[in-house]
Amino acid sequence: MRLSAGGHAMTDPARIPVIVGIGEITDRADAADRGPIGPEPAALMAEALRRADGDAGGGWLPRIASLDVVNAVSWPYADLPARVAALLDHRPAHLAYGPVGGETPVRFLHEAARRIARGEVAVAALCSGEAEHSAGAARRAGLDPARDATPPWTVPDPAWTNPRARDYLHPQALRHGLSQPVVVYPLYEIALQAAWGQTPRRGRDESAALWAGMSRVAAENPHGWLRRSFAPDEIATPTPANRPIAWPYTKLMVANPVVNQAAALIVTSLGLARAAGIPEHRLVPIGPGAAASEPRDWLSRDRFDHAPAQDAVLEATLRRAGLAASDLTAIELYSCFPCVPKMARRRLGLPADAVSTVAGGLTFFGAPLNGYMAHAACAMVRRLRDAPGRAGLLYGQGEFVTKHHALVLGGRFDGPDDALVSVQDEADRRRGPVPPVVEEAAGRAVIETHTVLFDREGAPERGVVVLRQGQTRLLARVPAADRATLAALIDLDRSPVGLGGPLRRGRDGLLEWEAA
Repeated sequence: MRLSAGGHAMTDPARIPVIVGIGEITDRADAADRGPIGPEPAALMAEALRRADGDAGGGWLPRIASLDVVNAVSWPYADLPARVAALLDHRPAHLAYGPVGGETPVRFLHEAARRIARGEVAVAALCSGEAEHSAGAARRAGLDPARDATPPWTVPDPAWTNPRARDYLHPQALRHGLSQPVVVYPLYEIALQAAWGQTPRRGRDESAALWAGMSRVAAENPHGWLRRSFAPDEIATPTPANRPIAWPYTKLMVANPVVNQAAALIVTSLGLARAAGIPEHRLVPIGPGAAASEPRDWLSRDRFDHAPAQDAVLEATLRRAGLAASDLTAIELYSCFPCVPKMARRRLGLPADAVSTVAGGLTFFGAPLNGYMAHAACAMVRRLRDAPGRAGLLYGQGEFVTKHHALVLGGRFDGPDDALVSVQDEADRRRGPVPPVVEEAAGRAVIETHTVLFDREGAPERGVVVLRQGQTRLLARVPAADRATLAALIDLDRSPVGLGGPLRRGRDGLLEWEAA
């Protein structure tokens, strides 16, 4: 029997954290009695919490002592947690706002469980919400949600700054336009295909098959945004409706943030849940978890064909839970881009046809930015309520394959273990030497990885190659006019990783590279 830090047996019902309530909203423009703009993110969050309260039988909202609010980007609030609390007419003693990161809902759920286990609070909750679909539609129509919505949205904060600033990235990454996830994750995809001995065609087909499976899950999820299934060929083949974004990804392979969605979960102790008369099969225990990160600047990493932090987190989480991947009845592997769940699937030893989502994935279910894993947690709870005693795995990831957090739900009423959440030391131990990034170089260099960026009509705008020259790393551009080199970069039947060619200096001072 495990003992908590305070000496309480972890089988003490007062110290065993369980999820008692879940709530979700997907707000659509065609919903009945909906205004032309729809609710703001704070209102969506508050309503998700009310739905979670109803799911738990009611009466929990006034008892929430800890509320974590996932970072929202679609509207500039001065104090979003305070706005959510005001809409609930209840301000918890612990009211926190998270940083940007797709792993934060998993971290918040883990932290809520540990607060319950330590006896710090009796009831905790977390919520997320975005309304990017409404905000974007209003901008295009020349409307102001603070004026034209019914009711009006919270007055925007004029001092608000976008929390997704990338000033921590290497200047060379910024100069080459590699500052957004949609153009950085392809670098991992290309490097991984080469490391796994795949041609780009095989890698693309694996991604399309994986995504097609996710679309089938989203089609059955009543809270999904794109509620129809897609065939692998439909996902893999570029068309005007499925344009290439950044090689090798098409639109149907990347996260879809243009949604209005919110989610919430309420956590309490097994003892309080039993006292409230909630049937035991509806109580989902929160088990062990782990977290670690990669260097925040993606150019400061040793390689792009592995993620030591992901490996360490997944292995530690299952080890702490005493589980093998084959013991899990359901999993959610973060799916902003195919490379992430493909790496995680291999680390877990899952078969290629394993279903790696319970919610439907960030393309088809929808990607309310940092909040997706809150929806995944709700979907996991529904699944585990139908399979009492079985366990599921939540794995979230944030930034540029940077922040990783995994958590086991379900299983026995044991509670989280008392080990340090961080397994950073183990992640760091697995990392090799980092090649220095240079700006001045001449002669020949070989491709470490690359991507090609496309315009909205599907034409290549430019390629960007990460190159190795001896022990150093550098970035270079492939201009749109160099069709031969671009053709080599998007050849489906031959990976260009390891291909060499000469460097030259462009008119704007950036290095350019040619396959030769």
